Amino acid sequence: MAQRNKAARRSRRPGLPAWRARALAMAALMAGAAAAQPAVPAQAGAEAAAVYTRARLVSVEREAGNKLYVRLRLLPRAKLPFTTQTLRVTDGALLAGIPPGAWVKFTARHVDAQNTLTSIHVVPECKRFQPCD
Repeated sequence: MAQRNKAARRSRRPGLPAWRARALAMAALMAGAAAAQPAVPAQAGAEAAAVYTRARLVSVEREAGNKLYVRLRLLPRAKLPFTTQTLRVTDGALLAGIPPGAWVKFTARHVDAQNTLTSIHVVPECKRFQPCD
């Protein structure tokens, strides 16, 4: 009988279970932190610094409609899901003097529903286990 009374008392305790109270407190903290951050970056008018990615130029292909594409093999540490990326090239002059197999640094943007190469230049090969930049 004593065990039954303890169980009945436990179920009648007011308030939330401890785990639920902690979860609600964490949600409130996260919501407060998100609200405290500005919606627009501090430098909204200024351009962000370009981020260059290292890769090896695999090939340059011209498809129907006179569209130029470049295939780049990314370094494994680039943290992108695919190791080879195909990028559209709007200005063929960007690739002047860059042979297939050359190590390059490039920037790209998403333009007109395609990943588009915005800049590219030749760099020395990145040696394994050595700092590149």
